[in-house]
Amino acid sequence: MKPALFALALMLPFLSCSASTTPQPEEAGTVHWGRILETALASSAQSGKPVFALFQEIPGCAGCRQFGREVMSHPLIVEAVETEFIPLLIHNNKGGRDLEVLQRFGEPAWNYQLVRFFNAQAEDIIPRKDQVWDTGGIAERMVAALTLAKRPVPASLKLLAAEHSPRLKEAVFAMYCFWTGEMELGRIDGVITTEAGFMGGHEVTRVKYDPAVITLPQLIAAAEMVRCANAVSVPETDLHVAKTTRLKIGTISGYRTAPVSDQKKQISGTPAEKLTLSPSQATKVNAWIRTDPAKALAFLSKSQQAQIR
Repeated sequence: MKPALFALALMLPFLSCSASTTPQPEEAGTVHWGRILETALASSAQSGKPVFALFQEIPGCAGCRQFGREVMSHPLIVEAVETEFIPLLIHNNKGGRDLEVLQRFGEPAWNYQLVRFFNAQAEDIIPRKDQVWDTGGIAERMVAALTLAKRPVPASLKLLAAEHSPRLKEAVFAMYCFWTGEMELGRIDGVITTEAGFMGGHEVTRVKYDPAVITLPQLIAAAEMVRCANAVSVPETDLHVAKTTRLKIGTISGYRTAPVSDQKKQISGTPAEKLTLSPSQATKVNAWIRTDPAKALAFLSKSQQAQIR
């Protein structure tokens, strides 16, 4: 073998290794993407899973990179994309196959990031929507796509969408013990997050709830039933809808968050303590981990469940 060829042969393994470890573009996040539309559609037909198609500018602008870092690298988003969908990445600023896909779906070149959800026939499962660039918005559309595709929707994904919803409202319940307050109030359907805090010299639990699931009067009635609150404070704009038979009603003023050591106290000392949970997951796990561990586990993603089993 000639010296030059021999040297090249020695280099090939290293060239191969370096190619396989090329970092993924920041704009694409940490999802393991497929790149061929036909392969994604065939996988969708075989598995029944929808295609999660990200049309992205790579290399892209600061907003594209932020989307990759914050949304497409969020652990719950990444896991749901990889387990509940067929991931497909299309560069919107390249030629070849990428350009053919853009033209097929009428997508503009050099556009901001856009996510579409296709069935195996390359049809939109939910209508195309531009300028959805936040974690909650993407999670909400993932839930909608899975629902319309008649696929199971992970509870962790539903919670992630809910905690970012612009519909959420808040109420602050005063009580004898905010550890109990977080546990009891966190169990109520429609309560998305809880937080231990102080207000007016009292221990309180701050609740964020979805009024599309539970109204303020219903929330107050539910708090009365579990007997963990003696007063409730709401935004001034909600005073006219706050109805109660026992609790004192006021407006939120001077609230401050309790130390981290006082938050989600029921999780402390349990296997779930080592997990990184979203705020809504932490609320629901904290609410049930002591009395119904199986129910608490249901709010975890599959990988989170595997970590504590």
